[in-house]
Amino acid sequence: MAIFNTYLNFNGNAEEAFIFYKSVIGGEFGVLMRYQDIPGGDKVAEDVKDKIMHISLPLGNGNILMATDAVASMGHKLLTGNNFYISIYPESKEEAEKMYYGLSAGGKIDQPLEDAFWGAYFGMFTDKFGIQWMVNYEYPKN
Repeated sequence: MAIFNTYLNFNGNAEEAFIFYKSVIGGEFGVLMRYQDIPGGDKVAEDVKDKIMHISLPLGNGNILMATDAVASMGHKLLTGNNFYISIYPESKEEAEKMYYGLSAGGKIDQPLEDAFWGAYFGMFTDKFGIQWMVNYEYPKN
């Protein structure tokens, strides 16, 4: 069965928020990636380079709190209500497709389900009820 986690969007203060969460919850960041670290990151605006592209704080039992800075200059418009996603981590590519195409039926595709630069099969959508979802199948590591 897939694992379901929460993915938060911040208006430029994801790092501050996660330092705070870590101080209360404990643990260590699993990933801390800035926009300057992504492919093409050298072309990102100076005021965006140090913003958080992806951060994760493992919470135990497969639960992870994750986030990004939703940057307006990159086409993101952060509003209360779109500041989180339910992130699904399926056990197989087939389960990823079932979850993605099933839950997105009647909704709006935000990013097609496809191979991503971080080595996963990834897609995003908003379901017909207005809930935002991410599907991220991590290919097995060799």
